[in-house]
Parts: sequence; structure tokens; C-alpha cells
Amino acid sequence: MSEPLAITADDVRDAARVIAGQVLRTPCAPSLVLSKLTGAEVWLKFENFQFTASFKERGAINKLARLTQAERDAGVAAMSAGNHAQAVAHHATRLGIRSVIVMPVNTPFTKVRNTRDLGGEVILHGETLADAFDYMQRELVEQGGMTLVHPYDDPFVMAGQGTIALEMLADVPDLDTLVIPIGGGGLFSGNAIAAHDLNPKLRVVGVESAGYCSAYASIQGDPSLVRGGPTIAEGIAVKGIGKRTLPIIRAHADELVRVDEPSIERAVGLLANVEKVVAEGAGATGLAALLSDPARYAGRKVGLIVCGGNIDPRLLASVLLRQLVHESRLVSLSIEIEDSPGFLARVAGCVGTAGGNIVQVHHERLSAGSHAKRTTLEMLVEAQDVAHTNQIIAALAEAGHVVRRVHGGYGEFE
Repeated sequence: MSEPLAITADDVRDAARVIAGQVLRTPCAPSLVLSKLTGAEVWLKFENFQFTASFKERGAINKLARLTQAERDAGVAAMSAGNHAQAVAHHATRLGIRSVIVMPVNTPFTKVRNTRDLGGEVILHGETLADAFDYMQRELVEQGGMTLVHPYDDPFVMAGQGTIALEMLADVPDLDTLVIPIGGGGLFSGNAIAAHDLNPKLRVVGVESAGYCSAYASIQGDPSLVRGGPTIAEGIAVKGIGKRTLPIIRAHADELVRVDEPSIERAVGLLANVEKVVAEGAGATGLAALLSDPARYAGRKVGLIVCGGNIDPRLLASVLLRQLVHESRLVSLSIEIEDSPGFLARVAGCVGTAGGNIVQVHHERLSAGSHAKRTTLEMLVEAQDVAHTNQIIAALAEAGHVVRRVHGGYGEFE
């Protein structure tokens, strides 16, 4: 006989009563544009609207609310490089509980500062999250007597996260599919339990980053499938699935899918451009799954959890620019011209007449292949779409200029 799962639907309903009024009941809204783009009826649950911009507050407050007075007096410890750290720090401080967060030494300073600003004491230790966890467990929990608030492998944390599905299905009872990001598995576990209790036929899909497919690798029995590497979905870049969450994933995941980096980038860009909301990479993976295989979801009524919005501004800017290039709305052109007065004005006039906007321009006079009386004009041009880009290039060619789209730099994504 199999072991009982770590949580039940009653645990999730109890968590909903505990956290009511302590976290935001976030909106769940339809997206007409994303629905048209994917062929599904897409509903978005905006957990990035929480105070710390992440769903993690739900599990954190549900765990903190269960502490005895002795545990409150001893304080709590957590290991995190981002969203969980801020959630624990914020709600522990609000409840008058001391919190100590152990973060790897290479954690971005903004995340360290945000956690401290929310009242958490930060210890930087180790190169990896595993190093940080070992230190926290040994020094703060075992020796210091503090209570561990695990980011995902804790029944109270899992149940707290599951309150998202209760709200979604209260707002949109006829959803037939939920697509839920999986890192350590806490978000998926709580929501799958709650969703299947309300509607056993509802399809629950787990989505992982291709390089960190820890749930899929565990179910397949092949740890080598977790390749690691850089990803913009840091929030679910977990190499090992939770011991308590894995059995729930086995029992409740109708399907596990893996999404690549270009799909995640595109999803982040679409959420910014279409919904006008900021989503971190992990928060956009549900949409990335739909974009990667729209036929699989066509005609279905799909709920996506935008689980977080804590993305570095520079990374977001890079993603948005890369999307402009990918859509040929930003194109790098190389144009050979005579190195004489007035030729730059002619080229600029030609681009302007065709409706293009010159963003950046550079003369390259030292190229080995150029004639001494000629120069290469490297120009970054903003256009409406692929057709408009081709129209601008055609106009330059008709004016007698030798034009080519640059490979490398901006052009590598064409």
C-alpha cells in the first residue's frame, strides 16, 4: 500500500482560512490576444501582484501562522536566492518573528538588499543553494534551534500555495486545464491537489525548464536529464525535486512538459507587450508551454499562473530587445556608400521615406575590404515587422545602395 500524500484538499482549504486577509487575492483575468495567438481560451492568475511580487507569500504565511510561541521566540531560518527569502522576511517581520535567510555568496545584491529591507537577517554562504542549505540546517536549525521554513518541501508551504487553484476555480469554474510551473514542486503539488478535488477531470500540466527538469528526470529515473546551465527561469532552476512533492506530481500530473529558453523569453516579452505586466522567467513558463505546442491546448480553457515578477531590469531590457530583433522590428543593416558629404543624408532620407526609424548609426572606414573612397554605414533601424523591414531594404537597394542584413550582434536572431 502506498504512503499517503503529504497534503489533502482539506489542508489547502484550511490554509485558505489562515491566510485570508494576509495576502492579496490576486485577479484572474482572460487574455484575448494570448487566446487568439495560442488557440486556447487563456486565463491569467496574476501572483506577481503580491506585495513581494511572488506566490511564495502564501506558503510562507501558512507555515509561520502554525508556529508555537516557543518556535516564534526562537525565530525561523530559510534558504533562498530570491522570492522565498523575501516572502519569509516580510511576513516574519510583520508577525514579530526573527528571520535569518542564508543565500549563496553570488546572489545578486538587489535580492540581498530587498530581503534585508523587508526585515530579514541575511547570511551569505557557499557557492550554491545546496551549500547554503547545508549551512542553514547545521548552524541555524540543528545548533541554533530555529525553525526551518522550507521553500517547497513542507506540507504547510505546499498547502498555502494550493490556495491559488481554489481562487482560480472560484472565479472561473469551467477551466479544464491548469499549466503550473515546477521547480521544487511546492506550487504544483498544492494546486494539483486542490484542483483535482474540485474537478477530478481537470487536466493538470506541469512545466519545467528544459535544463532543470528535475521532476521529469526523477520519474524517468535518469538524473542526467537535468543538464543545468544558464536560464532566465531562475525561480524553477532546481536540480532536485522535493521528497514530499514528487509523489504528488506522480499522482496528479497529467503531463510534464519542458520548455526551452527562446520560448521562455518570448513568453516574458509577450506578457510585457500584451498584458503590460512584468513576469520573471519562471512566471512565464506556463505561457511558454502553450507557445511551444499550441495544438495541444487548442480549444481548451486554460489557466496559467504568472507566479512571479522579480526579474532583473537589465535582463528584462535584454529580453525585450531580443524579441524586437526576433520579430524584425529592430534590424541591423550594413550599407556601402561613397565617403563624401551628403551621402549619409541620402541614406537617412531613404530610410525615413520608407517609414523606418534610425536608432543608431556608425561609419566603418577601416574595413580591409573597403575602397579608400568608400565607407560602410552600419545602421540599426526600427521597423514595424518583417514586411516593413523588407520594404526598407528594397527602398535602399532601389536607390542604388548595396545593403545586407548583418549576421552576428543584433542580426544573429533573424
